[in-house]
Amino acid sequence: MITNRLQRETVVLVLGGGRGTRLFPLTRERSKPAVPLGGKFRFIDIALSNSINSGLRQIFVLTQYNSASLNNHVSSTYKFDTFSPGFVAILAAEQSLGADRGWFQGTADAVRFSLRYLRDPSFRNVLILPGDHLFRMNFTPMLEMHERLNADVTLCAAVVNRQDAPRFRVLKLGDDARVVELARKPEDTETLDRFRLTPSELAVHGINRESHHEDSLLASMGVYLVRREVLFRLLEDSEDQDLGRDTLPRIVWNTSSFCHVFSGYWRDIGTIKSFYEASMALTLEDPPFRFQDSDEQIFTHPRFLPSARIYRSLLDGALVADGAVIHQAHIERSVVGVRSKIHAGTHISHSVIFGADTFEGENRRAAAIRGDGLPPLGIGPNCVISRAIIDKNARIGAECRLENAAGIQHFDGENYYIRDGVIIIPKNTVLPPGTVI
Repeated sequence: MITNRLQRETVVLVLGGGRGTRLFPLTRERSKPAVPLGGKFRFIDIALSNSINSGLRQIFVLTQYNSASLNNHVSSTYKFDTFSPGFVAILAAEQSLGADRGWFQGTADAVRFSLRYLRDPSFRNVLILPGDHLFRMNFTPMLEMHERLNADVTLCAAVVNRQDAPRFRVLKLGDDARVVELARKPEDTETLDRFRLTPSELAVHGINRESHHEDSLLASMGVYLVRREVLFRLLEDSEDQDLGRDTLPRIVWNTSSFCHVFSGYWRDIGTIKSFYEASMALTLEDPPFRFQDSDEQIFTHPRFLPSARIYRSLLDGALVADGAVIHQAHIERSVVGVRSKIHAGTHISHSVIFGADTFEGENRRAAAIRGDGLPPLGIGPNCVISRAIIDKNARIGAECRLENAAGIQHFDGENYYIRDGVIIIPKNTVLPPGTVI
């Protein structure tokens, strides 16, 4: 079957992300793809699960900054059986003998580094994926389109509204889905008007007019399906650093390039604001993205944790992960991560709680005997927390109030940060009882 052949001939490269400065402090001790999502997953799980669900099981993950957490998660989670030809392998930035190079200088440089692992002639196509986007996609129709059109490169694009378009690289397509024009992060009215999708274009590209605003554009998702020899030609002797900024324009003008239009939910989680908004969307009664899909499930590390325990509490629009313990609390429109501990009298609204790496148990009792004075792991009694992100292993003392009542948009505190009005408590932070932010 043609689909099986295409799957066998395609290798996946998942980009592990750069410094992730716009997601700081969530990326202070981890890479972007390792950031927790939805209570029990990580962003890297999205790209890897989409690949596996599409029958693509030859996968390299390129990592660099703060990669220990990501490497551990990938290596301990994605294992195929002895009789499967598939693999998920980590390619970390490294120096090789005779090479005058160190860190990757960008996405194109990272892919260029990986070319030596792609010389196997059985790899006819290379699928390049971002490791920090939220979407559910079966790549089979894209593979089949790429084969049918004999394309050198097939890009993937999603519909965005005019307000968001300046964040992306927007595309103009011909009637045959060929990419005919490209603009990088347009802001001027003339360019935005020129790239606006007309009703006839919506129909030609199979985009549902009812589900999209009339003032919409097509944005590149950073998903590229490239013939192996074309990828070598584009990058091997070039000095490109970024795929979107440097290589994409050359792809459009120097190759037979087409675009597969993705009609589902897609978010580029590049900032604290976008991460917070995507997390809040997960708590809706009818969320745009659901983790529970029996046909195309999202995989993650099997922790074998006990069920969450909830006592005399009010929960409304809450995602509660395994191992959480909640006593007499009020939680609304919030994500509560694995092993979270929330004590009596606490009110949490519109927040993301990452949880903890371990149960405290006997260690906590030993610490109490020692008298170290630390609050227990989790969120103490009688706290009020609103519009906040609490990273892993935080110790929030009793009667803390995290509300940002002053509406501050950006601030760096001693043990907290505010970004886009959202309070962020970094990993392993200790907040003394009675702290007010």
